[in-house]
Amino acid sequence: MAAVIMDGKALALKVRGKIKTRSAALKEKGIIPCLAVVLVGEDPASLSYVKSKGKALAEAEMKNLDIRLPADTKEDELLSQIDKLNRDESVHGILVQLPLPKHIDEEKVISAIAPEKDVDCFHPESVGSMVLEKSGFLPCTPYGVLLLLREYNVPICGSHVVIVGRSNIVGKPLANLLVRREYNATVTLCHTGTKNLQAHTLKADILIAAARNPEFIKPDMIKEGAAVVDVGINRVPDSSRKKGYRLCGDVDPAAAEKCAFYTPVPGGVGPMTIAMLLQNVVEAAEDARSKNHE
Repeated sequence: MAAVIMDGKALALKVRGKIKTRSAALKEKGIIPCLAVVLVGEDPASLSYVKSKGKALAEAEMKNLDIRLPADTKEDELLSQIDKLNRDESVHGILVQLPLPKHIDEEKVISAIAPEKDVDCFHPESVGSMVLEKSGFLPCTPYGVLLLLREYNVPICGSHVVIVGRSNIVGKPLANLLVRREYNATVTLCHTGTKNLQAHTLKADILIAAARNPEFIKPDMIKEGAAVVDVGINRVPDSSRKKGYRLCGDVDPAAAEKCAFYTPVPGGVGPMTIAMLLQNVVEAAEDARSKNHE
């Protein structure tokens, strides 16, 4: 039986349709959801991400406050910019595009963002709320992964989920969300210190690859009939392509032959990440309006 492709692009369009409706409702009340995107320097990948986010915001009829700063911007200048955005009531979400130039302390910058505007869910307070299952934003990529699994009725409760990669952006928060009672999964979190990785991945009912390692997961590492979620988006040099590179995931495409479900790259998790970012911005705008009317 052919594997079911979990189409993140199609699901993201559905999610964004609902977000657009919520945004329109706010607009009728005189509120335009606004995301401030701060980019320091001209990293090519970052420029591409910022462009795609701007396009998505425009389609959702939200305001995109695009702030570009030179690569030699001082840390204090960036922190001052964030403080200004924190105090601006017309700005509902703040996103500082990472990575930042090496002379800037990323942790200090992330911690400077007001938690109620931290739509990326990177602030220590946001992370703490997520771990303790308190109200607050959920991190965009992990939340998108969970929605994809639910959309395609992939059994999560009681399943053994193996996550390859322990980043603060995907691996760790995803593990924390999956062990919540609403998902009730048993989670194994693998990383560079894991011995005999294949022994773990072969036990996975759901395998999530988030190692940032091109086509690292091979067919012989996957259990027959597993659901495979490929979070990786890697640029691999390819002289046959116009741009000189091609995009690929962390999973070897040949692995799809053993899967019951899998996500393509591109077109899988990526579109969901942006959709969940937009959802967090709308929620931030709705929350701000509620507080102003208390």
